[in-house]
Amino acid sequence: MTTTPHSLPARQRWLAAAATVCLGLSALAVLVPVPAGASASGPVDVLSAGSLQNLLQLQVGPAFQQATGYTLNDTSMGSDAIASGIKGGTLQGDVFISASPAVNAALEGSANGNWVSWYAEFGSSPLVLGYNASSRFARALRTKPWYDVIDEPGFLIGRTDPTTDPKGVLAVTALDQAAKAHHIPALKTIASSTSNVYPETSLVGLLQAGQLDAGFFYGVEAAAASFKTVPITGTHLAGEYTITVLNRAPHEASARAFLQFLLSKAGQKILKRNGVVSITPPKVSGRSSVPSDLKGLLSR
Repeated sequence: MTTTPHSLPARQRWLAAAATVCLGLSALAVLVPVPAGASASGPVDVLSAGSLQNLLQLQVGPAFQQATGYTLNDTSMGSDAIASGIKGGTLQGDVFISASPAVNAALEGSANGNWVSWYAEFGSSPLVLGYNASSRFARALRTKPWYDVIDEPGFLIGRTDPTTDPKGVLAVTALDQAAKAHHIPALKTIASSTSNVYPETSLVGLLQAGQLDAGFFYGVEAAAASFKTVPITGTHLAGEYTITVLNRAPHEASARAFLQFLLSKAGQKILKRNGVVSITPPKVSGRSSVPSDLKGLLSR
């Protein structure tokens, strides 16, 4: 005997109707896209140049979460150290932000794990000498050339390791150039010394605590930490920031959302306020490998 809906017990008729409604809603969900402005959730793991630590964690991260719903997890250290960690399998992330375009080469190609297929240079920040306003050398730094002050007896200066951080390379370059241009051999001694080398993420705190009189920083670090600076006169050295979504990123959707936010008007406003000079449009390497939904963003 054929069973009709009306011949089923009441409870079975209710279950059948409910199942029909659920199937209808599921089909509707497939047909109706999520609004572009809808909030999402979940993490994005960013591996960033240490000079951006305060900016990303204290300003960009909260603004990104408010705009999208995604949570920023930032790990900051020297750009070369990050590249080595990614390549060696000790660091995993979704987005890589470097302070030097050249660092990306260490992650390109099959021999390097094919972690990076493209990257975009989106901004720069000049190398500056940041100093503690309470230092006994503060007045001298405000009134004399920087290279005539940092070699004075008792002056404590900090920089980063050039083997793990592009900023360390720039600091050594600035010291060597000033030593040659102004005939100050002591500056070359400072450049070759290892006693003044500190982890990039510790340098700001050491200066703020008064354990250093001055240090080599990018302008973006000084702005985010609100300490005084003097320009590195006689040269035009700067950090050049690049960004990419790493291949095999565990959280690819949130990674793309982060890149879109950072390069949006809201993200660019935060960067500009903190001394990052925007490159518009970003300078792209490996353009053919850029995901199609990001190509428009990187070309405008």
